[in-house]
Amino acid sequence: MNASATRLKQRKNRIRAKVSGTSERPRLSVNIGGTTIFLQLIDDTAGKTLASLHSKKAGISSVNMESAAKMATTFADQIKKAGVSTLVFDRRGRKYHGKVKAIAEALRAADITL
Repeated sequence: MNASATRLKQRKNRIRAKVSGTSERPRLSVNIGGTTIFLQLIDDTAGKTLASLHSKKAGISSVNMESAAKMATTFADQIKKAGVSTLVFDRRGRKYHGKVKAIAEALRAADITL
């Protein structure tokens, strides 16, 4: 494992130790790869996934800030259908910048409290 992957894993573990989702306030896990974005709403106490969205299922072929914001807006509808208005934001070790920030801002614009 190279140095940047090691640092990412350390950041991910540090964040995950502090962030946990409940039924009232589930955890939104944001996983951004080189070609895909995956959003998942998780209730950690019950061990259930409440909603999920993959960029390929959303019809998004490129991974950039605009597509991340579009995907978050689509996912906000699924979150509201699940009856959730507040959630915990898990950025999975990524810095709060670029695509991760675009997702968070799009969710806030859709009246989801982070």
